[in-house]
Amino acid sequence: MAVIRVGSIGIGAISRHVHLPGIQRSSDLQLVAVCDVDPEALAWARENYGVDEAHCFTDYHDLIACPDVDAVDISTPNDCHFEIALEAARAGKPYAVEKPLTLSSEQADTLARVTEENHVPSMVCFSYRFKAAARYARDLVRRGVIGKLYHVDMQYYQAWALPFCETPLKWRFVRERTGSGALGDLGSHALDLVRFVTGQEYTRLVSHTGTFIHERKLEDGSGTGKVDVDDFSNYMAEMDGGTAATFRITRYAFGRGNYQTMELYGSDGAIQYELDHAAPDVDEISVCIGHFNGQTHVFSKLPIPQEYYSDQMQSFADIINGKADGLAANIVDGQINQHAVDAVIRSAETGVWETVE
Repeated sequence: MAVIRVGSIGIGAISRHVHLPGIQRSSDLQLVAVCDVDPEALAWARENYGVDEAHCFTDYHDLIACPDVDAVDISTPNDCHFEIALEAARAGKPYAVEKPLTLSSEQADTLARVTEENHVPSMVCFSYRFKAAARYARDLVRRGVIGKLYHVDMQYYQAWALPFCETPLKWRFVRERTGSGALGDLGSHALDLVRFVTGQEYTRLVSHTGTFIHERKLEDGSGTGKVDVDDFSNYMAEMDGGTAATFRITRYAFGRGNYQTMELYGSDGAIQYELDHAAPDVDEISVCIGHFNGQTHVFSKLPIPQEYYSDQMQSFADIINGKADGLAANIVDGQINQHAVDAVIRSAETGVWETVE
């Protein structure tokens, strides 16, 4: 099959560190066009990836309409995901879009409908589905190695919003741009990862969210602005298989970088998935299996077989080429996730259990 020519929209940090290097690694993908409202970002793409000036756009409509672009990669702030992905779907062009999918369940439902009506291949970039330890944990759970699953405890901690970091009022702190704070940024990943590993759906949940710093300096230094999103998000969920799940999400965990722990406890064993424990971005898995180990509280780290290793952007190419492994998140997974995120937001407002619709 011919190489897939990709146009990438939004050349910020996640694009530079994940998307563009991933496109470059894949023998099935070729970066041919970029789009950003910042001229410096376009200059960076020209210098680092050799994109010619004729294929550097400031309007995403122009990139999607470009006949040299076969597929669209979307790495913009959250408030742009819906309109850009919708335009790509209507144009019949496969797209990969960053999470959270949209700003609301209503937008997610519309995008899913149009994508499916136009038979457009899609990928939502829940990147921790591509961690080998998470895929191994998923396989062990699905094979019944730990028996009936009773509990999942999920932590996702970062530290960059703490006062000493002096982080200004970036778009991630503004509800109109981001939809929610730590919840959409980190909690959406956590919700997807637990669903991915367990194979169970959320039925209802209850949450507690809050904000520690209510004003931050504006990025241009002209004063301060209001923070109107959550700094932390803690919630409990009931899943359709009977599993009780708990989540602790924060951007105020001193000393943490991109720290994740998922503990799964079943009738016959337990699994612990870790990220950023041993070293930055290193994922590991430990298990406690069997009566003797259970009685003596012994957890052992497992070497991860090569079959569980995967690459996010190569998976996008595989989806387009019809040879995907089925483990990447698609538009329906993004839609389900957005409904769960909205239920967390509702519960934080009402103080009661909310159904995940």
